Amino acid sequence: MKLGMSSYSLFQAINKGEMDILDVLDWVKEIGGEHLELVPMGYDFIETPALIGQVKEKAASLGLDLSNYAIGANFLCETEEAFEQEIARVQQHVDVAHQLGVKFMRHDIANRDVHERTLSHFMKDLPKLVEACQRIADYAKDKGIVTSIENHGYYVQSSDRVQAIVQQVDRENFRTTLDIGNFLCYDENPLTAVKNNLPIASIIHLKDFYYRQDKVSRFGGWFGTHFGNQLRGAILGHGDLPTQEIIEMIKTSSYDGYVTIEFEGVEECRFAAKASFDYAKKLLFS
Repeated sequence: MKLGMSSYSLFQAINKGEMDILDVLDWVKEIGGEHLELVPMGYDFIETPALIGQVKEKAASLGLDLSNYAIGANFLCETEEAFEQEIARVQQHVDVAHQLGVKFMRHDIANRDVHERTLSHFMKDLPKLVEACQRIADYAKDKGIVTSIENHGYYVQSSDRVQAIVQQVDRENFRTTLDIGNFLCYDENPLTAVKNNLPIASIIHLKDFYYRQDKVSRFGGWFGTHFGNQLRGAILGHGDLPTQEIIEMIKTSSYDGYVTIEFEGVEECRFAAKASFDYAKKLLFS
């Protein structure tokens, strides 16, 4: 396994203008990371294509892998024309991933309002979601890219729904970006959910949350789960996930790919991301 960082973990500093993506690469190398996942927030490869070569060259000079390229997408469109436009937009990002030399790419697939996140809606939407994922995976195959969906965005967040899509897409180069924390957004037990989806993981995100099952009003980084509980991003090992048990499960599995720190809490991002990295490194490799 190779331990690294998501650029999303440094979004706080990128957004403030304190770092750019090239600075992030330097920083990841300095803390001992082996790879960087690219999440284009605070930078844009489509609008600034020259950045593709700059990032690829910088990573190569530092000896860092560019592990994964992660973008948003929503294939639940009102018209067939809009659906085709979204397919084309995601394919454009597949081209970017190929130019970067990235071999893994995550794209989201769907969002729905809270009252529409039912199983009946999901079953109705499933054929269109499967079609979209198949077309993106097929487009990426000749470029040597494995595409994936993440347990992300409430609607396709539970382990069973992710599995259903991966199984029905039925492509060798389509799997899941497995985020150990995001299952809590749908109030699913992270330990059992990770166990469910670990065999179909292409990339693993290590993340932690504070989790509260009450109606107390909290401010400063808290947000609601699907079923009305509360979450706040945490430094890995500080929150309420059973991180030691999950990391031990990963170590004893057959997974041997990229492991990525993703921090999204309120603490200063460089301090928090490095603390998370150091915690994961100790547990993964000791």
